[in-house]
Formats: sequence, C-alpha cells, structure tokens
Amino acid sequence: MLNDKDKTRIQKAFRNKKWPEIQSSNSWSTFKIMAEFVEGFEKMAKIGPCVSIFGSARTSPEHAHYKLAVQTSKLIAEAGYGIITGGGPGIMEAANKGAQLAKGKSVGLNIVLPFEQISNPYIDQDKILNFDYFFVRKVMFMKYAQGFVVFPGGFGTLDELFEALTLVQTNKQAKFPIILVGSEFWMPMVNWIKHTVLETENYISPEDMFLFSVVDSAEEVAEVIFDFYTKYTLQPNF
Repeated sequence: MLNDKDKTRIQKAFRNKKWPEIQSSNSWSTFKIMAEFVEGFEKMAKIGPCVSIFGSARTSPEHAHYKLAVQTSKLIAEAGYGIITGGGPGIMEAANKGAQLAKGKSVGLNIVLPFEQISNPYIDQDKILNFDYFFVRKVMFMKYAQGFVVFPGGFGTLDELFEALTLVQTNKQAKFPIILVGSEFWMPMVNWIKHTVLETENYISPEDMFLFSVVDSAEEVAEVIFDFYTKYTLQPNF
C-alpha cells in the first residue's frame, strides 16, 4: 500500500524531463559521487587493517546479540584491528562501543535514511564518514576490511553479506574471513543455500559453502580471523 509520500516520489521520478535537464543532473551527480569516493579513500587508507561488522540497526542494548557484538569487537580491536560499521544504532553501535572499550580505532560509515540511521556516540570523531550513495559506502566496507563479521539483521545486513560472498566467489576480492554470528538465526538460511541452491538447483559450487563460517561466541569469531591471518599475509585489498 503506497502512502502519499511514496506516490509523490514515483510521480517525480516519472515526470517528463528534457534532455538538457537530464544531462545537467547526471553531471552534477557524477561530481558528487567522485567527491564521496575521494573523501572515503583518503580517510580510510590512513586507518590500517580493519574488520567490518554488520547487523540490525533495530537491536536494542538489552538484546543478547548487542552484548555479544560489544564483546566480539572488543576482542578484535584488542588484537590491533580497527572496527568498521555503518555508524548507526543497534549492532553497529555495539561494535563501535566494543572498539572504544578496547581503545581501538572505531570507524562509522554513516548514510542518511528516512528512518533508523543516526550516528552512534562510539565512533571516533575523525573517523566518521557520511554518504549519500549506498554503492560508494559499500566500496569502503569491502575495500578496507580484512574480515566480515555478520550478526543477525534484515535486508541491509543480507545485502552486505551476499555482496561480500559474491566478490570473493568471483575473485573480484581476495578471500578473507566471512563469519556469521548466531547459528540459531543463520542456519535455516545456510540449510536452504545448501539443499536448494546447491544440491537441488546446482546454482553454486560445493566449495562455495566454505566461503563463510557460522559461530556462536566472540572467542570463535576472533579464532577464525586470527587463524586465517596466521596462514595468510595480512595485506590491504587495494
């Protein structure tokens, strides 16, 4: 059911435009996109090795997932990794909080949304980046992360997860740890991927099931990351 705001946006999108108007709008958008990339590259390149942590913006501080995210990011930050989040509330806030408790680098890649998204108070002030474009923000998450930790979440969390899996699967990004936290939440999806996507439809390869790990504790997350980088040299993705 569309509300009045949605109807107005659709009507505006389909409003007839003259070619000069379209060209002018596209040109200015290009400069704005370039500016976001330049600012992101300049800031992120100075931070060093990081781990990106994702999860729902709607997770309350009383929830077990929130507390686990604090513990997990604290362990990772204590090992010298910076923590990158989407900069908002919920799991993002928890991860930034854990980084600050460990006196580690706490990065927030914020984006303005009509609901939910406000910067949390646990981001280092010199490491807050604000984006208008989701795709620019995604590049920063992927390009500067040495690992992905994914807590339970909604469409945005799933989007980031499958983006990471696709980039690694297609060799567009070097293999790195992708860790799903919370087996009770994730295993129904993992079983669907295994039985339907792989075994029934053959849409992925058997080895693709090894692109990620499913764990339940902060210690297991840290172990996966640390074990990976005892075997492989820690190096930038860029």
